[in-house]
Amino acid sequence: MITSLPDVLDRPIRLEAVCRQRNIARRYIILASRDLFGSVIVEYGWGRIGTRGQRRTVSFTREDDAERFVRSRLRERASARRRIGVEYLMVP
Repeated sequence: MITSLPDVLDRPIRLEAVCRQRNIARRYIILASRDLFGSVIVEYGWGRIGTRGQRRTVSFTREDDAERFVRSRLRERASARRRIGVEYLMVP
């Protein structure tokens, strides 16, 4: 996973969970960046592959809060095998 927030700043994390037999085709994207005021903006989106899906944006003044948030999103995706029966894999 990620080691620290600077490692993922301005580099999107793309995850996909696909199982053709069960008709599962999900995607999840996380992008962390800085705004003009130095705050960390975390954009994350999810949905079925090939659709518009949904997107949320969260702003953090402290970098460690943003890193904790990104880690929590990734931890939730890591539990997908238990929840939906298919794990998310990193997409280049």
